[in-house]
Amino acid sequence: MLYRRASRTSRASAVTTGLVVLAVLGAGGCDSGGDKKAAADGPAVIAPGEPGEANRTLSAEEAAETRTENDSPNSADVSYVRMMIEHHAQALVMTELVPRRAESKDVERIAERIAAGQKPEIQAMKGWLKSYGKPLKAERHDHAAMPGMATEAQLKKLRAAEGRAFDRLFLTLMTTHHQGAITMATEVKGQGNNIRVEEMADEVIAQQTSEITRMRNML
Repeated sequence: MLYRRASRTSRASAVTTGLVVLAVLGAGGCDSGGDKKAAADGPAVIAPGEPGEANRTLSAEEAAETRTENDSPNSADVSYVRMMIEHHAQALVMTELVPRRAESKDVERIAERIAAGQKPEIQAMKGWLKSYGKPLKAERHDHAAMPGMATEAQLKKLRAAEGRAFDRLFLTLMTTHHQGAITMATEVKGQGNNIRVEEMADEVIAQQTSEITRMRNML
């Protein structure tokens, strides 16, 4: 179920190709003081120059900084995190109705599981945006563009339902909601650039796929 997308592999290959790690080995190389310092600081790294330019030798620290720069979030990463915060927030609105309206203890337990997983994820995503100096919301955002989101009419119907009718509607809406989140997570794995966002997307796919299976068995 979990996988590493082709673009991530391509990016990793590009970094590997661009930064060729050369461990300084051999008896002759270990005799000089400079080589001893290089060994202490870590392996030397050669970064190929642009066409017509000479290669550059980087320290391990400089190479790490280069890899970090290559991990900078792009617009797909930022858009995904913003939308997923809102997507998770609607799931919490739905789970908050369960204690007062559900009949099934299984529905109560799955709602508790969803809330327990998504509340900390929201905080983590808000922290990620803050760490990159990104506002929580874009100037323009189309709520309907997010797959799986329940409409206002559907939420109104859920709020009015009770007992078994509530249970079935909650499970149906939440299953669709989870499927939408998985779609979003899968897309950012193909379009984004930031490793932490990919990890968060992997967590969404794993957790919500498992919950979908449970909810389908409860219908």
